[in-house]
Amino acid sequence: MMSEQTSMTPSRILTGDTPTGPLHIGHYVGSVRRRVELQDSHQCYILLANMHAFTTRAEQAEAIHRDTLEIVRDYIAMGLDPKKVAMFIQTEVPAISELTYLFAMLLPFNRVMRNPTLKDEIKVKGLGDSYSFGFPLYAVGQTADILAFRAHSVPVGEDQVPHIEMTREVARRFNQIYCGVSDQADDAEHERLGGVFPIPKADVGRCSRLPGTDGVNKMSKSLGNAIFVTDTPKQIKKKLGKLYTGRQNPTDPGDINNALFEYVRTFITDPARVEKLERAYSTGDNIGDGHIKMEVAEAIIELLEPMKERRAPYEGDDGTIMDILRDGCVRANAVAEETLALAKEAAHLRYFGRGLQLL
Repeated sequence: MMSEQTSMTPSRILTGDTPTGPLHIGHYVGSVRRRVELQDSHQCYILLANMHAFTTRAEQAEAIHRDTLEIVRDYIAMGLDPKKVAMFIQTEVPAISELTYLFAMLLPFNRVMRNPTLKDEIKVKGLGDSYSFGFPLYAVGQTADILAFRAHSVPVGEDQVPHIEMTREVARRFNQIYCGVSDQADDAEHERLGGVFPIPKADVGRCSRLPGTDGVNKMSKSLGNAIFVTDTPKQIKKKLGKLYTGRQNPTDPGDINNALFEYVRTFITDPARVEKLERAYSTGDNIGDGHIKMEVAEAIIELLEPMKERRAPYEGDDGTIMDILRDGCVRANAVAEETLALAKEAAHLRYFGRGLQLL
């Protein structure tokens, strides 16, 4: 069976999001902007991880279904073109589940639980010891999400890098056990040496972790500290107005490494203006937090205007969104089924061929 990936085809990327609600500007600057940059030069597969959403919202199945469709609207708003990228639903690609089960055999449980991203999520979401068995399993599932597409790189925020490292470990281990690749082989050589899986790299966005409007935690819908594509200018200004810096007076020297200036450097595009604001703020040159917040708000409003325009034609049009997802699922299954066949062949698990067709 010939692989879709050859020396003459572009590198493949896999990335995506768990549908926990609408996307926000933290998603955009953290990874979606990078996906938009890559969609013309790479084979791009964008995963809607709806099964992963069940790890903490299993009783909200209808809401997860709705959020899955809404994210597609946000992707289009942010500049992803469904003609260039395959946007697909995790649960409509069964090869991912089969690979998850196989990869779970290659990872010790204590290795999964050492994943710092997993530990942070348990803490931030207040799960204590009450999380489902599926919660740590989703970390294994993320390795299958990526490896099912034999992805070479994964555009992610900084907080997701530990997941990529675990994926790299699984790919190496599989290739060594079942494909005879030496444990001394360089990562870049695994495919050439007969490994089923490339060893993927994390492609971290320029702004790897945008703080929320509380100025403390990472931006998140569940924490109520996010700015969304659909927010009005009034809402954006109100949310930024609440961003806490601890500075009392405009004549006090301020810390330009605080959350406010992360927003300045992320959204104000004129380097000279950024430098001027940093200099005035750090020296206490009579510039107030409120003034800077309003300037940042205007920059965000300007960024979001074309996004709102791109999103508008798809509002309330679930039929078109479903057509986009169906096309993406067909394209995704073609690659994932090929990968699964190769993996099962290598692991002596393949007894018969099979086909897959969406109805």
